[in-house]
Amino acid sequence: MRTDYETLKLDRVEDHILVVTLNRPERANAMNTQMGLDLRELWRDLYVDQEDVRCVIMTGSGEKAFCAGGDLKDRDGMTDEQWQHQHAIFEQAVLTMMDVPPPIIGAINGVAYGGGTEFVLLCDFAYGASHARFALTEVTLGIMPGAAATQMLPRAVGIRRAKEFLMCGAPCSAEEALEWGILNKVCEPDQLMEEALTTARRIAANAPISIRQAKKSLNMSMQTDARNGYMFELEAYNRMVPTEDRLEGIRAFNEKRKPIYRGK
Repeated sequence: MRTDYETLKLDRVEDHILVVTLNRPERANAMNTQMGLDLRELWRDLYVDQEDVRCVIMTGSGEKAFCAGGDLKDRDGMTDEQWQHQHAIFEQAVLTMMDVPPPIIGAINGVAYGGGTEFVLLCDFAYGASHARFALTEVTLGIMPGAAATQMLPRAVGIRRAKEFLMCGAPCSAEEALEWGILNKVCEPDQLMEEALTTARRIAANAPISIRQAKKSLNMSMQTDARNGYMFELEAYNRMVPTEDRLEGIRAFNEKRKPIYRGK
Protein backbone atom coordinates (compact mmCIF):
# COMPACT_ATOMS: atom_id res chain seq x y z
CA MET A 1 0.00 0.00 0.00
CA ARG A 2 1.34 3.41 -0.97
CA THR A 3 1.82 6.02 1.75
CA ASP A 4 3.15 8.94 -0.30
CA TYR A 5 -0.09 10.42 -1.65
CA GLU A 6 -0.14 14.08 -2.59
CA THR A 7 -3.51 14.89 -0.99
CA LEU A 8 -3.81 12.17 1.66
CA LYS A 9 -1.85 11.45 4.80
CA LEU A 10 -1.75 7.80 5.85
CA ASP A 11 -0.80 6.71 9.37
CA ARG A 12 -0.68 3.11 10.55
CA VAL A 13 -1.26 4.21 14.13
CA GLU A 14 -1.45 0.65 15.42
CA ASP A 15 -0.96 -2.78 13.88
CA HIS A 16 -4.49 -3.08 12.52
CA ILE A 17 -5.71 0.55 12.33
CA LEU A 18 -5.15 2.94 9.44
CA VAL A 19 -5.91 6.67 9.74
CA VAL A 20 -6.60 8.36 6.39
CA THR A 21 -6.42 12.16 6.57
CA LEU A 22 -7.68 14.38 3.78
CA ASN A 23 -4.68 16.67 3.54
CA ARG A 24 -5.31 19.97 1.76
CA PRO A 25 -5.70 22.22 4.81
CA GLU A 26 -4.95 25.37 2.81
CA ARG A 27 -8.18 24.69 0.85
CA ALA A 28 -10.25 23.31 3.75
CA ASN A 29 -9.46 19.81 2.44
CA ALA A 30 -11.60 20.46 -0.62
CA MET A 31 -11.56 17.81 -3.32
CA ASN A 32 -9.58 18.41 -6.49
CA THR A 33 -8.79 15.98 -9.29
CA GLN A 34 -5.64 14.73 -7.55
CA MET A 35 -7.59 13.89 -4.40
CA GLY A 36 -10.01 11.89 -6.51
CA LEU A 37 -7.13 9.97 -8.06
CA ASP A 38 -5.52 9.41 -4.65
CA LEU A 39 -8.72 8.17 -3.03
CA ARG A 40 -9.50 5.92 -5.97
CA GLU A 41 -6.07 4.29 -5.75
CA LEU A 42 -6.17 3.96 -1.96
CA TRP A 43 -9.59 2.27 -1.87
CA ARG A 44 -8.63 -0.02 -4.76
CA ASP A 45 -5.45 -1.07 -2.98
CA LEU A 46 -7.35 -1.74 0.26
CA TYR A 47 -9.95 -3.75 -1.62
CA VAL A 48 -7.30 -6.00 -3.14
CA ASP A 49 -4.99 -6.35 -0.12
CA GLN A 50 -5.87 -5.09 3.35
CA GLU A 51 -2.34 -5.76 4.65
CA ASP A 52 -4.03 -6.73 7.95
CA VAL A 53 -5.77 -3.35 8.26
CA ARG A 54 -8.90 -4.22 10.21
CA CYS A 55 -10.37 -0.75 10.64
CA VAL A 56 -9.94 2.61 8.90
CA ILE A 57 -10.50 6.06 10.40
CA MET A 58 -11.12 8.88 7.94
CA THR A 59 -10.59 12.48 9.07
CA GLY A 60 -9.44 15.88 7.82
CA SER A 61 -6.28 17.90 8.32
CA GLY A 62 -6.49 20.85 10.69
CA GLU A 63 -9.11 21.80 13.25
CA LYS A 64 -11.69 23.67 11.16
CA ALA A 65 -12.64 21.47 8.23
CA PHE A 66 -13.13 17.81 7.50
CA CYS A 67 -13.83 18.51 3.82
CA ALA A 68 -15.40 21.57 2.22
CA GLY A 69 -16.60 19.57 -0.78
CA GLY A 70 -15.48 20.03 -4.36
CA ASP A 71 -12.77 22.63 -4.92
CA LEU A 72 -14.78 25.28 -6.77
CA LYS A 73 -11.70 27.36 -7.51
CA ASP A 74 -10.23 24.32 -9.21
CA ARG A 75 -13.49 23.80 -11.14
CA ASP A 76 -13.91 27.41 -12.21
CA GLY A 77 -13.64 27.59 -15.99
CA MET A 78 -13.77 23.84 -16.58
CA THR A 79 -15.40 22.73 -19.81
CA ASP A 80 -18.29 20.28 -19.64
CA GLU A 81 -15.91 17.52 -20.70
CA GLN A 82 -13.33 18.41 -18.05
CA TRP A 83 -16.02 18.54 -15.35
CA GLN A 84 -17.41 15.14 -16.33
CA HIS A 85 -13.91 13.67 -16.56
CA GLN A 86 -13.12 14.79 -13.03
CA HIS A 87 -16.46 13.55 -11.75
CA ALA A 88 -15.93 10.14 -13.32
CA ILE A 89 -12.78 9.76 -11.22
CA PHE A 90 -14.76 10.48 -8.06
CA GLU A 91 -17.51 8.12 -9.17
CA GLN A 92 -14.96 5.31 -9.27
CA ALA A 93 -13.56 6.36 -5.89
CA VAL A 94 -17.05 6.34 -4.36
CA LEU A 95 -17.98 2.93 -5.74
CA THR A 96 -14.72 1.44 -4.52
CA MET A 97 -15.05 3.07 -1.09
CA MET A 98 -18.44 1.35 -0.73
CA ASP A 99 -16.76 -2.03 -1.20
CA VAL A 100 -13.69 -1.58 1.04
CA PRO A 101 -13.68 -4.68 3.30
CA PRO A 102 -12.55 -3.08 6.61
CA PRO A 103 -15.05 -0.80 8.35
CA ILE A 104 -14.47 2.93 7.82
CA ILE A 105 -15.14 5.23 10.78
CA GLY A 106 -15.52 8.94 10.05
CA ALA A 107 -13.86 11.26 12.57
CA ILE A 108 -15.41 14.52 11.44
CA ASN A 109 -13.22 17.28 12.81
CA GLY A 110 -14.98 20.32 11.34
CA VAL A 111 -17.01 21.58 8.40
CA ALA A 112 -18.29 18.88 6.05
CA TYR A 113 -20.08 20.53 3.14
CA GLY A 114 -21.19 19.12 -0.20
CA GLY A 115 -18.97 16.17 -1.01
CA GLY A 116 -17.63 16.35 2.53
CA THR A 117 -21.02 15.36 3.90
CA GLU A 118 -21.22 12.66 1.24
CA PHE A 119 -17.94 11.20 2.51
CA VAL A 120 -19.45 11.16 6.00
CA LEU A 121 -22.42 9.21 4.67
CA LEU A 122 -20.14 6.79 2.80
CA CYS A 123 -18.31 5.89 6.02
CA ASP A 124 -19.80 2.91 7.82
CA PHE A 125 -20.53 5.27 10.71
CA ALA A 126 -19.14 8.53 12.01
CA TYR A 127 -18.29 10.54 15.11
CA GLY A 128 -18.20 14.30 14.93
CA ALA A 129 -16.58 17.15 16.83
CA SER A 130 -19.09 19.40 18.60
CA HIS A 131 -18.26 22.30 16.27
CA ALA A 132 -18.69 20.28 13.06
CA ARG A 133 -21.27 21.44 10.54
CA PHE A 134 -22.89 19.49 7.70
CA ALA A 135 -24.61 20.58 4.50
CA LEU A 136 -25.40 19.37 1.01
CA THR A 137 -24.94 22.68 -0.74
CA GLU A 138 -24.97 21.46 -4.34
CA VAL A 139 -28.49 22.71 -5.16
CA THR A 140 -27.40 26.24 -4.25
CA LEU A 141 -24.72 25.96 -6.98
CA GLY A 142 -26.83 24.72 -9.86
CA ILE A 143 -25.94 21.05 -9.45
CA MET A 144 -26.98 18.20 -7.13
CA PRO A 145 -25.14 15.65 -5.00
CA GLY A 146 -23.18 13.21 -7.13
CA ALA A 147 -21.32 11.07 -4.60
CA ALA A 148 -24.24 8.87 -3.51
CA ALA A 149 -25.93 11.29 -1.09
CA THR A 150 -29.35 10.72 -2.66
CA GLN A 151 -28.89 7.04 -1.83
CA MET A 152 -27.05 7.12 1.48
CA LEU A 153 -28.79 10.07 3.15
CA PRO A 154 -32.33 8.56 3.12
CA ARG A 155 -30.89 5.35 4.52
CA ALA A 156 -29.41 7.34 7.41
CA VAL A 157 -32.14 9.87 8.17
CA GLY A 158 -35.31 8.79 6.35
CA ILE A 159 -36.70 10.05 3.06
CA ARG A 160 -38.63 13.08 4.34
CA ARG A 161 -35.74 14.48 6.37
CA ALA A 162 -33.41 13.76 3.44
CA LYS A 163 -35.59 15.73 1.04
CA GLU A 164 -35.73 18.74 3.34
CA PHE A 165 -32.00 18.73 4.08
CA LEU A 166 -30.92 18.23 0.47
CA MET A 167 -33.40 20.59 -1.17
CA CYS A 168 -32.77 23.47 1.24
CA GLY A 169 -28.99 23.23 1.05
CA ALA A 170 -28.75 24.74 4.55
CA PRO A 171 -26.29 23.51 7.19
CA CYS A 172 -27.08 21.56 10.33
CA SER A 173 -25.15 21.32 13.59
CA ALA A 174 -23.37 18.28 14.97
CA GLU A 175 -26.16 17.79 17.49
CA GLU A 176 -28.78 17.85 14.73
CA ALA A 177 -26.68 15.43 12.68
CA LEU A 178 -26.60 13.12 15.70
CA GLU A 179 -30.35 13.39 16.22
CA TRP A 180 -31.07 12.67 12.56
CA GLY A 181 -28.67 9.74 12.22
CA ILE A 182 -25.80 11.24 10.20
CA LEU A 183 -23.53 10.90 13.24
CA ASN A 184 -23.33 8.17 15.85
CA LYS A 185 -21.67 10.33 18.50
CA VAL A 186 -20.71 13.96 19.17
CA CYS A 187 -17.36 14.49 20.90
CA GLU A 188 -15.39 17.40 22.24
CA PRO A 189 -12.81 18.33 19.59
CA ASP A 190 -9.83 17.23 21.69
CA GLN A 191 -11.48 13.85 22.34
CA LEU A 192 -12.69 13.07 18.82
CA MET A 193 -9.76 11.03 17.60
CA GLU A 194 -9.38 9.13 20.85
CA GLU A 195 -13.09 8.21 20.76
CA ALA A 196 -12.71 6.99 17.17
CA LEU A 197 -9.54 5.07 18.06
CA THR A 198 -11.24 3.41 21.03
CA THR A 199 -13.96 2.10 18.76
CA ALA A 200 -11.47 1.13 16.05
CA ARG A 201 -9.45 -0.86 18.60
CA ARG A 202 -12.55 -2.70 19.67
CA ILE A 203 -13.42 -3.58 16.08
CA ALA A 204 -9.82 -4.54 15.26
CA ALA A 205 -9.73 -6.93 18.23
CA ASN A 206 -12.59 -8.95 16.74
CA ALA A 207 -12.25 -11.62 14.08
CA PRO A 208 -11.49 -9.75 10.82
CA ILE A 209 -13.26 -12.24 8.54
CA SER A 210 -16.33 -11.96 10.76
CA ILE A 211 -16.27 -8.16 10.56
CA ARG A 212 -15.85 -8.16 6.78
CA GLN A 213 -18.64 -10.68 6.22
CA ALA A 214 -20.98 -8.90 8.64
CA LYS A 215 -20.33 -5.59 6.87
CA LYS A 216 -21.23 -7.12 3.51
CA SER A 217 -24.41 -8.62 4.91
CA LEU A 218 -25.46 -5.40 6.64
CA ASN A 219 -24.92 -3.44 3.44
CA MET A 220 -26.99 -5.98 1.52
CA SER A 221 -29.84 -5.51 4.00
CA MET A 222 -30.44 -2.03 2.57
CA GLN A 223 -30.60 -3.32 -1.00
CA THR A 224 -32.94 -6.29 -0.92
CA ASP A 225 -35.92 -7.83 0.88
CA ALA A 226 -35.52 -9.63 4.19
CA ARG A 227 -35.75 -13.18 2.80
CA ASN A 228 -33.12 -12.69 0.08
CA GLY A 229 -31.03 -10.69 2.52
CA TYR A 230 -31.14 -13.63 4.91
CA MET A 231 -29.97 -15.96 2.16
CA PHE A 232 -27.00 -13.62 1.65
CA GLU A 233 -26.38 -13.62 5.41
CA LEU A 234 -26.25 -17.41 5.48
CA GLU A 235 -23.69 -17.46 2.67
CA ALA A 236 -21.62 -14.89 4.56
CA TYR A 237 -21.99 -16.91 7.79
CA ASN A 238 -20.86 -20.17 6.22
CA ARG A 239 -17.64 -18.52 5.06
CA MET A 240 -16.54 -18.44 8.73
CA VAL A 241 -17.30 -22.01 9.73
CA PRO A 242 -14.02 -23.50 8.38
CA THR A 243 -11.79 -20.68 9.63
CA GLU A 244 -9.07 -20.88 12.25
CA ASP A 245 -10.52 -17.76 13.84
CA ARG A 246 -13.80 -19.56 14.63
CA LEU A 247 -11.87 -22.30 16.42
CA GLU A 248 -9.78 -19.69 18.26
CA GLY A 249 -12.84 -17.73 19.36
CA ILE A 250 -14.56 -20.76 20.88
CA ARG A 251 -11.32 -22.02 22.42
CA ALA A 252 -10.56 -18.62 23.98
CA PHE A 253 -14.06 -18.37 25.42
CA ASN A 254 -13.75 -21.74 27.11
CA GLU A 255 -10.23 -20.98 28.33
CA LYS A 256 -11.44 -17.62 29.69
CA ARG A 257 -8.88 -15.54 27.78
CA LYS A 258 -8.86 -12.96 25.03
CA PRO A 259 -8.79 -14.48 21.56
CA ILE A 260 -5.93 -13.82 19.18
CA TYR A 261 -7.39 -13.54 15.68
CA ARG A 262 -5.21 -13.89 12.61
CA GLY A 263 -7.74 -13.46 9.83
CA LYS A 264 -7.46 -17.07 8.74
